[in-house]
Amino acid sequence: MFRSILKNNQGLSIINKRVTNIRNPNSFRLLSNNACHQLQNNPLDSKSNKISPNNTKTSTDDITFKSKKPLSRVPIGVDGNSGYRNGNERGNENVNGVNSGSIEFSTWKAGILFIIVGSALSYFFQKEKKRLEVEREAEANRGYGKPLIGGPFKLINSATNEEFTEKDLLNKWSLIYFGFTHCPDICPDELDKLGIWLNTLKSKHNIEIQPIFITCDPARDSPDVIKEYLKDFHEDIIGLTGDYDSIKDVCKKYRVYFSTPPGIQPTQDYLVDHSVFFYLMDPEGNFAQVLGLNSDEVTGVENIKEYVDNFVPTAERQKRDETWYAFLFK
Repeated sequence: MFRSILKNNQGLSIINKRVTNIRNPNSFRLLSNNACHQLQNNPLDSKSNKISPNNTKTSTDDITFKSKKPLSRVPIGVDGNSGYRNGNERGNENVNGVNSGSIEFSTWKAGILFIIVGSALSYFFQKEKKRLEVEREAEANRGYGKPLIGGPFKLINSATNEEFTEKDLLNKWSLIYFGFTHCPDICPDELDKLGIWLNTLKSKHNIEIQPIFITCDPARDSPDVIKEYLKDFHEDIIGLTGDYDSIKDVCKKYRVYFSTPPGIQPTQDYLVDHSVFFYLMDPEGNFAQVLGLNSDEVTGVENIKEYVDNFVPTAERQKRDETWYAFLFK
């Protein structure tokens, strides 16, 4: 088509005038396109070689050409000055209408979500790991069904004068302490600490513990003596006593050491050497943990709460071991 137009003398003369002054090939290409466009819009009379009377002839001398600008980095279809596409759409949209700003926004949101989820999973697995460690320790203390600490006993409740046995430890958490009413300092201090534990666990964590005081001086600690002695401490503490053989038996089962001076009489003033521990027993009557003098008002509560929170009844544990995902708890 371009060659056929060039055959026209008028069109050829127009192009020849500008070609001699053009050094840039790109300008020549632009001129050729403009010339073709002009000839199409202003057809010549093939006989007179004149432009049709309805059109105005434009001299090529009046045509000015601008040098080609360097390539723009603005995406195609986006105005470089306004930053908008077609005067309406924002410049941060690509040709397909996807907002690049939205992509960047979604990327950092995904990053934050990844961090949050990762932190939550890490916290969960760390807590689960700690819980399993506590459970394994408690399981080891049970000695494969035979308790290493604790066992059957029969004593007398000083408040009611009724029999108190290991069955009274079931379905509740218990803290057992061994001492004697004539103890000058250690026993009162430990019983005061026990009262703080009981109040804190109940008020802050809604955990109720059955506190028990067992004497290791049955010769002097009758039910009435123990009842009067415990009035100075927490009201929930249960005092237990019995004859010498019953006390010796329960102390042996709880691995409690106690010793009285040989040949001493109950009417004499003497001290009883004994172990200073609290024994935490779970609702199934099994030994869970021991707390000594190093357990203060804060750490004692934390240790007790940890065992209470992580306790798994035997029936539930056996049922869980039969599931297909039991390996997760090994």
